[in-house]
Amino acid sequence: MEIGKVPHDLLEKIVFQKLKNFDEKVKVSPGIGEDCAILDIGDQFFVLSCDPITGTAKEIGRLAVYVSCNDIASCGVRPFGLLVTILLPPDSTEDDLDKIMTELAETATALNVSIIGGHTEVTDAVTRIVINTTAIGISNKNNVISSSGAVPGDKIIMTKTAAPEGTAIIAFEKEDELKKEFGDAFVQKAQSMISQISVIEEGAAAGELGPEIIHSMHDITEGGLYGALWETAEASKTGIIVYEENIPITNETRKICEYYNLNPYRLIASGTMIMTTPNPDLVLEKLKEKNIPAAVIGEIEANPLKRLIYKNEKQETETMSVLRAPKSDELYKLPRS
Repeated sequence: MEIGKVPHDLLEKIVFQKLKNFDEKVKVSPGIGEDCAILDIGDQFFVLSCDPITGTAKEIGRLAVYVSCNDIASCGVRPFGLLVTILLPPDSTEDDLDKIMTELAETATALNVSIIGGHTEVTDAVTRIVINTTAIGISNKNNVISSSGAVPGDKIIMTKTAAPEGTAIIAFEKEDELKKEFGDAFVQKAQSMISQISVIEEGAAAGELGPEIIHSMHDITEGGLYGALWETAEASKTGIIVYEENIPITNETRKICEYYNLNPYRLIASGTMIMTTPNPDLVLEKLKEKNIPAAVIGEIEANPLKRLIYKNEKQETETMSVLRAPKSDELYKLPRS
């Protein structure tokens, strides 16, 4: 199989069909495009998500905190706790572990999230450091938003820009090479995008508006923007139209992707959230109040077979392509040093 997330057809055929007998407390269970499990604990919902970091060794502690916390935020909930498992290959040093723990602690503190448990181990089962985090949130039942609530006629809002996480990862992994090609200032600006990969504030803003205004929400990870858009449509059993010219993208992301022949819209993109809403003006105004840039990039269609990308809103047939299920992330195409 290809490196990266297991393809959706295999998840459906091999993984999901074997998962049975969910307790009545389970309100959201595993499914395509769903970011979190949601449990009914009486007066509130308990929201959980877990994610590994495997695609990079640079800034791995920071990324590990962000990716799981972002999943909780995609339900309109603020995370409060993290469980962390660290697997270290035998050639790791005490300095490696110290750096990871510093990054974990600093990032969690900045997000007001507590690291409440986990496991740390040296093992020859891995050849590079692997961190898995489980994030936890608790919410009022009326405020939780799922990935599967998109409704035909909804506009699609995207926050920030395409692939901030992928851009930062590549800028760290290929620092020397990119400095020779584009200069120090360019690389430093690309690396600084790691500070943009939390979506907790936009998730909280959506939670304040509630599911009547934000019908669905999904944070973008492996498979990039186009992968997340397809997952939203698949989870909601709808079609989708996307306008490529409306997608915000930085000069650094564009140039790095051109240099390595990568598609920026299929590059890992923690830091960017997609929301569907019948009232885009209200949502954009709410995000503006929080100093979160955002843009309308498409709309939800009724026909689930109609999942299309156009160059712009003119919907010219010659610029049309089909939005397909995500495959291996573009990050895995990057030549290893």
